[in-house]
Amino acid sequence: MNRLLTKMCMLFLTMAMLCPSPALSAVDREQEVRDAVTAFVTTRTAGMGWDVSIHRITISDALKLPDGSIDYEIVAQQQWEGWGNISIMVLARLKDRIVRNIPVRIEVEALADTVVTLHQVEHGAMLTAADLALQKREITQSSHLAARSIAEVIGKKARTTIRANQPVRADQVEKVPLIKSGQMVTIIAENGVLKVSVTGKANSSGAEGDIIRVQNLTSLKEIPARVIDASTVQIAF
Repeated sequence: MNRLLTKMCMLFLTMAMLCPSPALSAVDREQEVRDAVTAFVTTRTAGMGWDVSIHRITISDALKLPDGSIDYEIVAQQQWEGWGNISIMVLARLKDRIVRNIPVRIEVEALADTVVTLHQVEHGAMLTAADLALQKREITQSSHLAARSIAEVIGKKARTTIRANQPVRADQVEKVPLIKSGQMVTIIAENGVLKVSVTGKANSSGAEGDIIRVQNLTSLKEIPARVIDASTVQIAF
């Protein structure tokens, strides 16, 4: 009998060792992670003036995490501007202890006001309101050069031919020089109580607001001056 009891005890012990203990309680946290990622993108792009939408959030692993209050921290490249395709890491913390590193891939579309041409603008042509429109366009790698308001483009000259329905980039336009090198100009200097003007000669060209080099024909000194209009420059006084 004792030998039988011993065998039964050994069999019971062996079965207990082979059978895994019940798993710790786990909860599907996928929606929580998606919400955390969405909030991160919203915060990252706030104040940009963009229309932002998340097209895809890809989570490759099953998100069974421990029961309890989980905090999420998003880790992304510091230079990420808030649009395009990017891989990020979501750190899941339970009571200040990281319980899971979750790799996530996101695809974000961002639209911004962009100045576009209504028709082809030829090289050397001056852009007018009739040439331009403001449209929502998707942000791309070169979008940081795109004009965001029509006012910053009107009156400038096309440095190259710009095709129809294309964003107008800063490097495609330039200010039209009001004063050309060699031109005679009036140099003015004034403060609240006194105004002085002398005749000078421009030694460089410039558009309104540009700083150019001019020569005072009375003293023959060359000085920097700001272009006011097509015949006047101003110096600090």
